[in-house]
Amino acid sequence: MRIAIIAPGAMGAATARRLHTNGATIALTLEGRSPASAARAAGMTILPSEAALATWADAVLAILPPGDALPLAQRLAPHLRPGTLYADCNAISPETVQHVAAALPHTRFIDAGIIGGPPGATGPGPRFYAAGPHAHALARLTTHGLDWRPMDASMGEGGIGAASALKMSYAGITKGLTALGSAMALGAHAAGAAPALHAELMASQPELMRFLNRAVPDMFDKAYRWVAEMEEISAFLGDSPASPIHTAMARLYQHLAADRASPAPDGPIARLAAFFPQA
Repeated sequence: MRIAIIAPGAMGAATARRLHTNGATIALTLEGRSPASAARAAGMTILPSEAALATWADAVLAILPPGDALPLAQRLAPHLRPGTLYADCNAISPETVQHVAAALPHTRFIDAGIIGGPPGATGPGPRFYAAGPHAHALARLTTHGLDWRPMDASMGEGGIGAASALKMSYAGITKGLTALGSAMALGAHAAGAAPALHAELMASQPELMRFLNRAVPDMFDKAYRWVAEMEEISAFLGDSPASPIHTAMARLYQHLAADRASPAPDGPIARLAAFFPQA
């Protein structure tokens, strides 16, 4: 099976390398990508364009920021051979994944959601949860080092949108906690209560602080990617009274991403780094 990975960002490139190292036939394209992407893709097969990659592939794993999921599917649709397996592995809502699937009517579409960080060369990696009638068609990736987990249709979990719903729910909790911890630490700093808050959390919520001391600093370079993800989570919640929570978190991550791009000496990133030292 010839497997195309789009695109070679941190997760996509690490997934490609894990599969490549374990004997899978992998190809990437660097069309429109940065020098950092080229470095991550070193030693793997590179094709000149997305169109060439789509024509070549028996299976596509689309791993990119959520806002790019539907445009990518629309660009690739004319080039994919009928019956190509297409796994959308992006952090998008069930509604958005239905639009992506509709843009690829001649493929064998798989709704997939990734939980966990980029895989290393060895050891456990992220879980790829898969849903839809073709979810089992890529189960062979487990022999190439990928933790591919088809969801159990007998439990009512198997339809397209189920894997995306799992990803939205999980990320809404974990990245939501990261946003909430960041917001309240910044609020305490503005009101002159940050030292007292830090001491109280360390004393009464040590497990939460262990999580935030790792998650908040780890978020700084990813905040720009989490804006659209929070918006997708808000869309997933729909008419729920909780939906605006993640819309507000999207704006917080947007604010933090802007500060990361042009840091201020006493900006929000600097204040959060002082409050949540890397664990």
